[in-house]
Amino acid sequence: MRIRRLDSIVISGAIAASLALGACSAKKPPAARPLPPPAAATTPTPPPAPAPVQESPIVTAPAVPEDPMASRTVDDLNRDSPMRPAFFEYDSAELSADARAALDANAAVLKKYPTWAVTIEGHCDERGTAEYNLALGERRAVAAQAYLASLGIAADRLKTVSYGKEFPFDPGHDEAAYAKNRRAHFVITGK
Repeated sequence: MRIRRLDSIVISGAIAASLALGACSAKKPPAARPLPPPAAATTPTPPPAPAPVQESPIVTAPAVPEDPMASRTVDDLNRDSPMRPAFFEYDSAELSADARAALDANAAVLKKYPTWAVTIEGHCDERGTAEYNLALGERRAVAAQAYLASLGIAADRLKTVSYGKEFPFDPGHDEAAYAKNRRAHFVITGK
């Protein structure tokens, strides 16, 4: 029995040796990889700052010279009036092409100075009765007023009056003087 025992010891030794050898030649278990360092407590990254706005350079308007009409009194304006008279034919209140051109120029002045008020005076030459000439002067003033209103001038800025033959522009007694007296004359009455 001793042999058996010997055999069993040898076999046991061989098994132990093979186990020991197997344990040595076996692959080593994988080493753990190092972990990345823990993230530091981070605050949220603020959004990028907006690009600064480039402002346009300030452009100043060129100096506008003061309007010489603005500082003048009503009397000064009427002395050197920017308003043109509209002339009429004998015994007529119809606007001629020349009269409309004068009224167009007057409308441009009144649009430039929207606070001005104007009285339109109707005048006649010395021929005819006083009553007839007052009525004709009124028709002339109203015709000028209506034409200016059609050009966009507010009617409340335009007053009319007839002087008939009472205030002639030219005191002469010929056709040249009469032609100057048949008119719608403009007087600035308020600024």
